[in-house]
Amino acid sequence: MAFPDLFKLEKLKISAFAKVARDAGSQIGSPFEAMFNPQTLSRTDTNLFVASNATGGATQTATFVRTQPSALSLTLLLDGTGVEQMGLINLFSSPQTVQERIDTFLALAYQPQSETHEPSYLKVTWGKKFKFDCRLTAITTNYTSFDRDGSALRAELALTLTADSDIVKQKAAAALNSPDVSHTRLVRGGDTLPLLTSQIYGSTMPMLGVARANELNHIRGLTPGRSLIFPPLAR
Repeated sequence: MAFPDLFKLEKLKISAFAKVARDAGSQIGSPFEAMFNPQTLSRTDTNLFVASNATGGATQTATFVRTQPSALSLTLLLDGTGVEQMGLINLFSSPQTVQERIDTFLALAYQPQSETHEPSYLKVTWGKKFKFDCRLTAITTNYTSFDRDGSALRAELALTLTADSDIVKQKAAAALNSPDVSHTRLVRGGDTLPLLTSQIYGSTMPMLGVARANELNHIRGLTPGRSLIFPPLAR
């Protein structure tokens, strides 16, 4: 029986994949490992609302549209002075410079891949507890220390990562993986058929089928108080 190493420090890692499923066969290169674990991780969860078009004494001021993908913000510190290395390591290896580490990360997570022509699908892991499927939305590089020749000795990578998992996982997480179930929705002021269809199905594609099911001749100007049927998606 193997015992865990109680003295091992788990490092945050960012792995890149060519496919949204993020299977081992589509992994790109080696994971990017943090030199120093971040002090904080900030996760933002957002609901999207639109202002109501209703007038008069309407009490509904905003209509829920959808839940936005979660966003993760973190900062990675890169150091080229060797302070993170111990003992005789420097004698037997040539560590990457700060700029080389930055270029490695950009090639892995930011730049479009030659086969897919778009940036990689990413997975952030920290030990066995933290996992976050995402894509890189923004990166800001702050250089904080320089050598006498102008080369960077220390830099911070401020990352913004947007949640991005395959559609099967998304539906499972949201308990929406039951296309056989019909839905009903009471029309409120400002509702339109495209808006309601997007809320129910996550897309406006089934809109014409919904219109037929409810014998609608138009998709706008729905009567508040009317109950609409949203039939199950065809398999």
